[in-house]
Amino acid sequence: MDAFHTVAFFELEDWEAEYLRNSQLREHNLILLGERLTPETAKLAASADAVSVFIYSQVTPEILDLLPKAKVLATRSTGFNHIDLSGCAERGIAVCNVPRYGENTVAEHTFALILALSRRVHQAYIRTSRLDFSLSGLRGFDLNGKTLGVIGAGSIGLHVIRIAKGFGMNVLACDPNEQPILAEVLGFEYVPLDELLARSDVVSLHAPLTEATRHIINRETIAKMKRGAILINTARGELVDTAALVWGLDTGQISGAGLDVLEGEETIREEAELLSESLPQDKVRAVLQGYALLKRENVVLTPHIAFYSAEAQHRILDTTVRNIISSFEGRPVNLISDAAVKHPRIPSPTT
Repeated sequence: MDAFHTVAFFELEDWEAEYLRNSQLREHNLILLGERLTPETAKLAASADAVSVFIYSQVTPEILDLLPKAKVLATRSTGFNHIDLSGCAERGIAVCNVPRYGENTVAEHTFALILALSRRVHQAYIRTSRLDFSLSGLRGFDLNGKTLGVIGAGSIGLHVIRIAKGFGMNVLACDPNEQPILAEVLGFEYVPLDELLARSDVVSLHAPLTEATRHIINRETIAKMKRGAILINTARGELVDTAALVWGLDTGQISGAGLDVLEGEETIREEAELLSESLPQDKVRAVLQGYALLKRENVVLTPHIAFYSAEAQHRILDTTVRNIISSFEGRPVNLISDAAVKHPRIPSPTT
């Protein structure tokens, strides 16, 4: 790899910029920015041969037009719903992602949320911080013997299943790509979505966001859940219809929710966007409903940090650097393929 290239990174923390300066890309011209990729900041990357973003940069055709030299777009995430793939294909831009970096990391956070709810850890912490040591209302429940339903049994979902078995839980899974041998080895059962919802004490989401999975948890599917079940989402906010979740919590159909992601979270992150007159009404509603969840004692919210461990962050950067260098050398890896874009649908509930 003798050619000299310009590579622009967006949404970097300071330590990430320093890490990249000492990476295999150090011989190239690096543009290292903390801001998101926007029409304004894209001008700073007009000369870039490769561009790297995180999930809060919405890569639209308009932005792609401002990157005339870009031939590689490397997202530092597994998900890619923030990128217009058709627009990239039309412009000859290869898109690569980080398919595996934090299976155990996200799975561990999933159980942090489950335990926070099952043992009322967050409520107990708030109470004792006020020097109130009463036990009233803090009785939890054991995970041993309970049933966990995993929607999306890919690499992260399988790690969640392994941890669940360590707690002595029964596990059900719903996934279009069943792996019977793994199910036998790990001791879980594949079932249709309706059955999973009806039997599970805890439902955990690990599916990708596609048009088929958007709002897979809605008022209809919540009504089919075992009454009093807990819902966990460490995947994508848009898998859950926030209004339906609020309804489920209000009626007691869902007894608690652990959420690392929220519908419309990219808007919540950027307060200035909340004041934009062009913000669609459905996003406004989702944001307001998300804020309403903050006030509930039976909801645990974390700010999209399930992936955010030191080890996982280093794996993300290392994979991204390898993706970019491999593309420069004419042997691209981790390309987002048609198969990934057309991810098989999670079976829909029967009506």
